Amino acid sequence: MAVFPWHSRNRNYKAEFASCRLEAVPLEFGDYHPLKPITVTESKTKKVSRKGSTSSTSSSSSSSVVDPLSSVLDGTDPLSMFAASADPASLVATTDNSRKKRDRDDNSIVGSDFEPWASKRGEILARYTTTEKLSINLFMGSEKGKAGTAISAMSEKVRTRLEELDDFEEGSQKELLNLTQQDYVNRIEELNQSLKDAWASDQKVKALKIVIQCSKLLSDTSVIQFYPSKFVLITDILDTFGKLVYERIFSMCMDNHSILPDHFSPENVNDTAKETCLNWFFKIASIRELIPRFYVEASILKCNKFLSKTGISECLPRLTCMVRGIGDPLVSVYARAYLCRVGMEVAPHLKESLNKNFFDFLLTFKQIHSDTVQNQLVLQGVELPSYLPLYSPAMDWIFQCISYHAPEALLTEMMERCKKLANNALLLNSVMSAFRAEFIATRSMDFIGMIKECDESGFPKHLLFRSLGLNLALANPPESDRLQILNEAWKVITKLKNPQDYVNCAEVWVEYTCKHFTKREVNTVLADVIKHMTPDRAFEDSYPQLQSIIKKVIAHFHDFSVLFSVEKFLPFLDMFQKESVRVEVCKCIMEVFIKHQQEPTKDPVILNALLHICKTMHDSVNALTLEDEKRMLAYLINGFIKMSVNRLAMETRKVMKGNHSRKTAAFVRACVAYCFITIPSLVGIFTRLNLYLHSGQVALANQCLSQADAFFKAAISLVPEVPKMINIDGKLRPSESFLLEFLCNFFSTLLIVPDHPEHGVLFLVRELLNVIQDYTWEDNSDEKIRIYTCVLHLLSAMSQETYLYHVDKVDSNDSLYGGDSKFLAENNKLCETVMAQILEHLKTLAKDEALKRQSSLGLSFFNSILAHGDLRSNRLNQLSVNLWHLAQRHGCADTRTMVKTLEYIKKRSKHPDMGHLTDLALRLPLQTRT
Repeated sequence: MAVFPWHSRNRNYKAEFASCRLEAVPLEFGDYHPLKPITVTESKTKKVSRKGSTSSTSSSSSSSVVDPLSSVLDGTDPLSMFAASADPASLVATTDNSRKKRDRDDNSIVGSDFEPWASKRGEILARYTTTEKLSINLFMGSEKGKAGTAISAMSEKVRTRLEELDDFEEGSQKELLNLTQQDYVNRIEELNQSLKDAWASDQKVKALKIVIQCSKLLSDTSVIQFYPSKFVLITDILDTFGKLVYERIFSMCMDNHSILPDHFSPENVNDTAKETCLNWFFKIASIRELIPRFYVEASILKCNKFLSKTGISECLPRLTCMVRGIGDPLVSVYARAYLCRVGMEVAPHLKESLNKNFFDFLLTFKQIHSDTVQNQLVLQGVELPSYLPLYSPAMDWIFQCISYHAPEALLTEMMERCKKLANNALLLNSVMSAFRAEFIATRSMDFIGMIKECDESGFPKHLLFRSLGLNLALANPPESDRLQILNEAWKVITKLKNPQDYVNCAEVWVEYTCKHFTKREVNTVLADVIKHMTPDRAFEDSYPQLQSIIKKVIAHFHDFSVLFSVEKFLPFLDMFQKESVRVEVCKCIMEVFIKHQQEPTKDPVILNALLHICKTMHDSVNALTLEDEKRMLAYLINGFIKMSVNRLAMETRKVMKGNHSRKTAAFVRACVAYCFITIPSLVGIFTRLNLYLHSGQVALANQCLSQADAFFKAAISLVPEVPKMINIDGKLRPSESFLLEFLCNFFSTLLIVPDHPEHGVLFLVRELLNVIQDYTWEDNSDEKIRIYTCVLHLLSAMSQETYLYHVDKVDSNDSLYGGDSKFLAENNKLCETVMAQILEHLKTLAKDEALKRQSSLGLSFFNSILAHGDLRSNRLNQLSVNLWHLAQRHGCADTRTMVKTLEYIKKRSKHPDMGHLTDLALRLPLQTRT
């Protein structure tokens, strides 16, 4: 293919800016607004003739709103009509589900502000564990009567089932001994699954047997530390049983495919369902032992709705009284907790039974400190401070149920009743855990007084102060009491000898301190934490609590100039000596810095600390580090470089107004050097490329020319490493479009980069062209040619006498060469080389499947010559004509685009010095598709 010489068009950028400036047009405000309703006015004109008079016209108009969005209000929109015409039978399942949901919602006054039992379940299982061996007593019924004749009469069937229950209670006994905690949990889960399997296979008696034997396990306190977790596991089985029974009876209420109405009454329930429901209650009433009879009946309490309207309200007081027969205070309080839990689910409006449970518990509270309990604790080797917290889950739940939406008078009465009892620390802790935080916060000084009066031997005071601190983190106490509250609490906390007890309390009260006080008080608290946790390296066992303290501090101090002025903040960070924990803390700090630090910081203390934090994160990366972790660390370091180092260099330039002194120049070079050595550690290839470009621009703006060249060379050397596919949001995407975007930005910067005196003309452009030429592009990709087209634009801009833009106090090539003929010749030679590559590629597209691409690229190249080339050159003019014909040759060109382009050329030809475009326009015919 022939070589076409390139001649750049001389550009007068100021004149072009002026000609492209939009004209100022006065804005008129009319009545039309796109959000106004559309009104259609119909005018009818009729001619009226009267004798002896001229013709006259009368007009009538009517207006109507035809906004399609408003039609949904009268049900005439297409979706509403479609739903209305749908088959009612197809909506039965949906109606049934929505009916059940409304039934649950309307019968419940428990809102989202009530913490459900499910959220407490995991915490209890994790907290109350044991290493002792556990046992399960399984009462296995004998096999007698299993092979008897078929039973025909209903009475015989009922009698047989009752005999099976008696046989179950009197049958052989199998005891599983020496179970670990995990084995015990697995066995309970197996029983839960066995219950479901038995029910699914219509073995209702077997299902009841499983529930009874599981309920009996709740009377066993042989491993007392595990009892709260055992309660959670067993009540899961009871809940499953209660749900299965209720759904079974509910399904029996459907006669002729009709379902129970919303808020059904017992009158809507058929006799069969009622008889089945009574049968279940009679079976449960025949259970001899109190604890299984209580738990199983409580689990199906909701089924009373099928029998009578007052069934639940009558059963709750009776079940409450049944609990009085349980002697062990721990077993008793958990039974009350289960009853309160069931009561809140089926009848939350019946507060009387909840209150009765609470006041009954207060009457028996002294049993906790009785000789019987003390003897049991001695046998198991359990101390009282370890025993009393076992009551907390049950008591907290009872108190939460009673205090939910309770009036202030009732809460005050409950608090006063607890205050009068001896050894009331346990009660006080549950009050602070369950009552509303606002109620506790407004009476903070009263609670502090009660805590001080508590006996230290039973329930530790630091746990009480911890519970108080949790409330004060959620609600604000009276402003006049805040300092006194902190002083009183910290007097107790700072005297704690056990580092674990100390840090558990300090973690809570740090948030209160940050929320209501200044950095002075926060510094005092941090100093005290360091004092307690440093001896014997106690901090090594408390990293989670120390991490929590750091998170709370940085959550309240978003201004890092204030944060790092806290004297003990950096020494506090030194306690994180385990590498994985230290990196996590560094990540938290950098996340807050990137998110909240709005103003650029120049404080050397802050910058030095953040540089150290970034170095810590950088040094933690090794061959085993996961890709997600590398990506997160790269994002944080990248954010710091963008926000701090490069910004700091630009701020220094701004302060010095571009005239650096020896000190500021050295400082800027140090910032640039930091970026240069840090960027290679980042993972993302385009993150590194963009940071090299950005940092090179900063170096250039600060007159660090050799450093800028180093950044640009590093970016050029990194281009061959760009993979064909990159991971973006977990998906693999082709990288060529991202590479094209980066290179276009790079070309814009290279325009103003001066040539190095020891290298050849346009040495950076030449190096980049070599890299682009050697890069392996996709076979069906045209990105390489689009890049070459952008290079042609760059070289054309470089040949102008004055460049389009400059960097202050940096002489670009237009100043260095001053339009030297040798420089222009080298520039044009590069242009010819690039043009040859483009034309060669166009030639390879002369195939049927690539003709459309050839047409598009040909027209794009034509537009580039039109914008940047001097078409007074005959050969360049002829090349543009050839490209025009190539774009239309096979009928693949967009006719509308071709017409617009030709109109633009004709318009440009009327400008001064553009007369040669008139002849060009005559040589550019428009071909039709035919």
